[in-house]
Amino acid sequence: MTTNLISLSSLDDKYVKEKSNLNSEPAWLMEIRNNAFSKYSSLPHEVSPLYKKYSDANLLYPDRVYLPQGVKTYLPEDYLNDRIRELEKETSILKIGSSIAHSNVSDKLLKQGVVISDLKSALKEYENIIKDKMNSNPLNASEDKFLALELSSFDSGIFIYIPRNVIVDDSIRIIEALGPDGTSSIARNIVIIDSNSKASIVQELYSNDRFGDKIQQSLFELLECYVGSNSELEVVTLQAMNEKNAVNFSNRKGFIEKDAKISWYMGLFGAQLSRYKLDNIMKGEGASAEDVEIIFGTNDQSFDVTSNLIHDGPNTRGRVLSKSVMKDTSKSLFKGMIKINKNGKSAESFLAGHAILLDKGAKSDTIPGLEIETNEVRATHSASVAQIDENQIFYLMCRGLSNEEAKREIVSGFLEPLSRKMGPTIRAWVNYLMENKWLGKPLLLKTDEAMEHILEVEKSRYRETEDIFEKHYKYR
Repeated sequence: MTTNLISLSSLDDKYVKEKSNLNSEPAWLMEIRNNAFSKYSSLPHEVSPLYKKYSDANLLYPDRVYLPQGVKTYLPEDYLNDRIRELEKETSILKIGSSIAHSNVSDKLLKQGVVISDLKSALKEYENIIKDKMNSNPLNASEDKFLALELSSFDSGIFIYIPRNVIVDDSIRIIEALGPDGTSSIARNIVIIDSNSKASIVQELYSNDRFGDKIQQSLFELLECYVGSNSELEVVTLQAMNEKNAVNFSNRKGFIEKDAKISWYMGLFGAQLSRYKLDNIMKGEGASAEDVEIIFGTNDQSFDVTSNLIHDGPNTRGRVLSKSVMKDTSKSLFKGMIKINKNGKSAESFLAGHAILLDKGAKSDTIPGLEIETNEVRATHSASVAQIDENQIFYLMCRGLSNEEAKREIVSGFLEPLSRKMGPTIRAWVNYLMENKWLGKPLLLKTDEAMEHILEVEKSRYRETEDIFEKHYKYR
C-alpha cells in the first residue's frame, strides 16, 4: 500500500497516468484525462474576465494541498461511526479519502438492478453505459481550470445507476469525508437515471479540524447527473466542512432529457472557500431544472457559486433561487446565466440571487445574465444585496428579543420562501446545521434531541400550496 504524497502544485502528467494505470482504466478514458490535464496546466484560476476581479479562487494554495499517490484506506473516526450506526438500515455509502469505508444497499434495490458502487468497479462492469453517456455529453475542459483538474486527475468516485421503470422510495445517502491524515481528494461522481424512474440522493461533505496553516485540506468534485426521459432526480448537498483550513471546489453537470426533471437543493455552510459551478443542460423537449441554494457564511469564509440554465430543447423550464446570509467578514459571490439556444422555443426561465448582510464587514456580489438566441420565450432575473434592517431589529427588540435573537428571526423570514420548496426532513437538516453554526457547534448531522425537536416542528408545518417561482420579477 503506497502512501507517498504529492502536492497539487507538483501535479504532472505522470501522476495522471499512474492514476489511470492503478485503476486499470480503458484507453478512451486515459485519453480524456490527458486532454484535460493539458488544459488544466494552461488555464487561469478564473477563465472569465468579467468574474476575475470578484473571484477568491486565489485562496487555494496548491503547495499546501497534498494528494495520495497510491491507494490508502482509513477506519471511520468516531463521529463517522455515529453516522454509520444511524444509517445502517438505509441505502448508504461512506467514502473516506479515496476509498469506500462502508456501503449498504437493500435487497429490494439489488433485485431491481440498482447499482451503488465505487467508480473504479463500475468502469469494469458498466463501461459501455458510462462511455455512452460521456460520449453523448462531452465535457469541455477549457471552460474551467478546476473542471479540467477533476477530469484529468480524479482519484476516486461513486457510481449510481437506476434502471428503467424503477422508483426508489427512500433517499440514497452519500457521506464523503476527507482523510484523517490531512490528504485531499479529487472525485468524479456519476449518477445515471434511466427513463421512467425516480430517485433522491442526499450528500453530506465533511473534513477534519486538526491541521494548522501548513495543510489546506481540499475536496475537488465533479458530479455528473444523466436524467433519462420522463424521470426525476433530486440531489441534496449539505456541505459541512471545516471552515478554518478546508477548501471545496465542485463542478456539477445535469443533462436532462425529454420530460425529465432535476432538482438541486444545496446548503453550503462549511469550508474556508467554497466554489460551486452548476450547469443544467435541458436537452429534451419539456425538460426542467430547479436549483435552490442556502448559503450561510461566518468569520472570513468565502462562497463563490455559479448556476447556469441552458435551454437546448423546446418547452423547457428552469428555476434558480439562491439566498446568502453573510455574517462577520464573510463574502459571497453569486453568478448565474440563462442561456436559451436557437432550438429553445417556448422556454421559460427564472434566476434570482439575493443576499442579506448581518455585519458591516460582510460582503456579497450578485451577477445574473441573459443570453437568448430565439423568440417566443420568457426569461427574467432578479438580484438584491442589502444590509440587515436596523428598524426591524429595533422593532423585535422592543418586543423582548435580544439583538442576536432579532437577527435570527429576520434571517429565518428571509430564508422562509426557500424552505417551502424543501420537504420537512430537508428543512430540518438545513435548520439544524444553521442552528449549530450560529451557536458555534460542530457542523455534523446527527439525531440528537435538538434534531428530533426540529424534525417534529417541520413535519407539523404547512405544506406548500404555492409555487414560489411562478412570479417573475424585474431586475433591480
